[in-house]
Amino acid sequence: MRKLVNKIVFFINSLVAFALLMSYLLPYVSPQTFPLLSVLSLAVPILIVINALFLFYWAVLLKRKMLLSLIVLILGISHVTSLYKLRGKSSENTNDTLSLLSYNVHAFNRFKWIDADGIPKDISKLVKTENPDIFCAQEFYNNPDIDFKQYKYKYDYFHHRSKELALVIFSKYPFINKGSLSFEKTANNVIFADIVIKSDTIRIYNVHLQSHGISTKTDDLAKADSQKLLKRIQTSFKKQQTQTEQLIEHMKSSPYRNVVMGDFNNTAYSYIYDKIKSEDLQDTFKEAGKGFGKTFNFELFPARIDFILVPDDTEVVSFKSYDVELSDHYPISSIIKL
Repeated sequence: MRKLVNKIVFFINSLVAFALLMSYLLPYVSPQTFPLLSVLSLAVPILIVINALFLFYWAVLLKRKMLLSLIVLILGISHVTSLYKLRGKSSENTNDTLSLLSYNVHAFNRFKWIDADGIPKDISKLVKTENPDIFCAQEFYNNPDIDFKQYKYKYDYFHHRSKELALVIFSKYPFINKGSLSFEKTANNVIFADIVIKSDTIRIYNVHLQSHGISTKTDDLAKADSQKLLKRIQTSFKKQQTQTEQLIEHMKSSPYRNVVMGDFNNTAYSYIYDKIKSEDLQDTFKEAGKGFGKTFNFELFPARIDFILVPDDTEVVSFKSYDVELSDHYPISSIIKL
């Protein structure tokens, strides 16, 4: 009986290991070519965890079958470290550094998604306490209770049809240029600002790529029509690819080094993340983060869909994700040396 159980377990193990192995191809497969395969990027964290559990199971039984998941996990070590980092990195020497913070503020809880009062003030307090040099906000809404007066420079762009939601770049340093990519037929967008920092100038991109429009609650997902849900995600991934191509084209024309931060609405295992990062950028979480680094309140697994990507030639001093439930996203920050 035990042999039969182990055969069934290993069969399931083989399927999950194969699925994870296939997911390693995702950065090289465009959503517009194979939209169904691109959806697999959302399941990669689950596949990594399940393979780790199978590895532990066979290791306890002292079975060679553990080699299957072990080899697959080793082959995708960069995927594993995108999900979880054992050690972080920090330095007390913050001279000549630049601090960055990105946060999808979800309209400051305008429609009471969170059963709590004072969310706008709490977010304002968090930003004031962290005091980043540059703060990029997504889904920004002009709430009367917010206070970011500590920033002398501000660029907001209300791309949404209602002109109520914006992308905003706050800065302690002056702008010499700014603009919007103004994606068509969507509320999502990318804005940028060229910021003079002492004797240097960098271009900051505040990114909010195509949203999926799906619930984060497992009960709601269970009730949803799976075919419609899958089609919706495939459609949004295709739009993300178009938006990413537009962003990269714009980045290539930048006369300065680029920093890309914001809500990608996709994971570190995706085609769009890989394409953006390939523009001589590094992921600050992978360089200095610790733990899961989750940025989105998704019930099934710790999702990381918000990023701070900085030039390869900069030193990442630290990275931090904040476990505060003031939005459906969690804020992230990083300190770098230009």
